[in-house]
Amino acid sequence: MAIENFAQMIELARQKGPKRVAVAAAHDPEVLLSFEEARRAGLEVSGYLVGDARAIEEIARQEGVSLADFEIIHEPETSRAARTVVLLAREGKADIVIKGQLKTAELLSVALNKEIGLRDKTLMTHVGIFEIPGMDKLIYISDSGVVPYPDVYQKLEIIRNAVEVAHRFGLEMPRVAILAATEAVHPKIPASIDALALAKMAEQGWVEGAIVDGPMALDSAISEYSARVKGIKSPVAGRADILIVPNVEAGNIMAKGILYFARARMAGHVVGARVPILINSRADEAETRFLSLAMAIYLSTESASQSR
Repeated sequence: MAIENFAQMIELARQKGPKRVAVAAAHDPEVLLSFEEARRAGLEVSGYLVGDARAIEEIARQEGVSLADFEIIHEPETSRAARTVVLLAREGKADIVIKGQLKTAELLSVALNKEIGLRDKTLMTHVGIFEIPGMDKLIYISDSGVVPYPDVYQKLEIIRNAVEVAHRFGLEMPRVAILAATEAVHPKIPASIDALALAKMAEQGWVEGAIVDGPMALDSAISEYSARVKGIKSPVAGRADILIVPNVEAGNIMAKGILYFARARMAGHVVGARVPILINSRADEAETRFLSLAMAIYLSTESASQSR
């Protein structure tokens, strides 16, 4: 059965057992508060808080957050903190890596390092999941955080990663819309050409377990009315589960637009690495960070703490 809302996701995450996290630049009130939300929801989380130890302890005191289940590693320099958490995950001491008060690029540059990073066999991409008022299902968006301007081959990996997440959330055959400005293919709109190529590649078997179509405008992808008025005949039009954006700029703007204008809730993390990597915006509140943590717990493999 497909997971239709975050309440179901949290319940399944609760059944996963204890997980260990490693937080880079953990002197962040919203990160620490997200652990309190996780505790109240029945999620067992422990691990490492890497950052300015005095600031971490002071924030915890001010916010009433217990640090009993966490080991604090004093490393106030953010680039070194990023390196430390990546190494903890690489050594099997952490199941999930979390970004605190540092820039996304600073953490990902270490995670992507060929020598000490967390690269797996596939491209690392970000998959965001949105619970939007008025919609009776979750919407998946990718990639809004990792690959700035993906080429066709990278977009293919972006689709595959998003489809894999949707499968794990119970969608047997997710509908994937590759977004562009319109459904028309135009040589001056590269996104439309990429979308056409990807749709054809999917038709030829390059994407398994999904129905893929594009190029498609956003309204045509999610509104059956818009698709009908435009006369679009497609099994994806008006019913898309996964939205593939042209580039990280479009994805980032779309994600924040949904959060701030539609008052939606979001969970998301980087997939394709050895462990989930949470790269929430530094402005994200504790709830968004908690939901992302719950998503990562649900999707993560056997806990390092259980396997030691």
